[in-house]
Amino acid sequence: MSKYLSWNTKKIDDFSNQTINNLYNEGYVFTRIGRGVMNQTRSVRIDLDEFELSSENRRILKKTGDWRLEIGDLPYEDYAWQIGKMAKDFYDEKFGKGIFSANKVKELMTTNKGNFNTLFAYVIPSPVPNEVRDLGEESRRSTAITNSNTIGYCIALETNKIIHYSYPFYQLQISNHRLPNVGMGMMLKAILYAKENNKKYIYLGSAQRPGDKYKLQFKGLEWFDGDKWSDDLGGLKKNLKE
Repeated sequence: MSKYLSWNTKKIDDFSNQTINNLYNEGYVFTRIGRGVMNQTRSVRIDLDEFELSSENRRILKKTGDWRLEIGDLPYEDYAWQIGKMAKDFYDEKFGKGIFSANKVKELMTTNKGNFNTLFAYVIPSPVPNEVRDLGEESRRSTAITNSNTIGYCIALETNKIIHYSYPFYQLQISNHRLPNVGMGMMLKAILYAKENNKKYIYLGSAQRPGDKYKLQFKGLEWFDGDKWSDDLGGLKKNLKE
């Protein structure tokens, strides 16, 4: 895996909406390194005033239409060790071993040491197959429930104007055995949530490697080139090298 692209780093102690919104607009994003740490990178975002569903977006949503997106606060009181294992297994397979530990996931989800304040949980109407690990008894909470119907999560940041869809993960077994397009379905539901809740932008992380091209399919997409935001997707694709 290539080194994370960072043009500049800063640490903040002002976590007001205005400060966070302004820094994200300057290409900075929160990291999992430590409280208040932000990296300026080749960030990508969707201007939700310009966003419309494409035919491919609609096709995926049709397949995932019965999923329910539930929103919870971080720290998350009903954390279970199986969630950390799900995240670790996902990042081990997708990005390489050691990228994201279960302990770091637990820290981000259960303490105030991280920079993220929102948890997206994706719930399907019927339990997952027997071959997929059960996540335990149903929670008493009405949001972000942890049970065998919850197929994925995303650790996110929400302010009055933006959402940073930061660390998604899901049960790889269910993606492989039963449901295609899990990752894209999760992202699309987050985009629609952001638009329906009158956010200006949803940030989708950075674009650094060829595997990030899937982020470029959305109408209204912009990327930070180190100086300004651009909608030149041809120029962005040239930067996506190994």
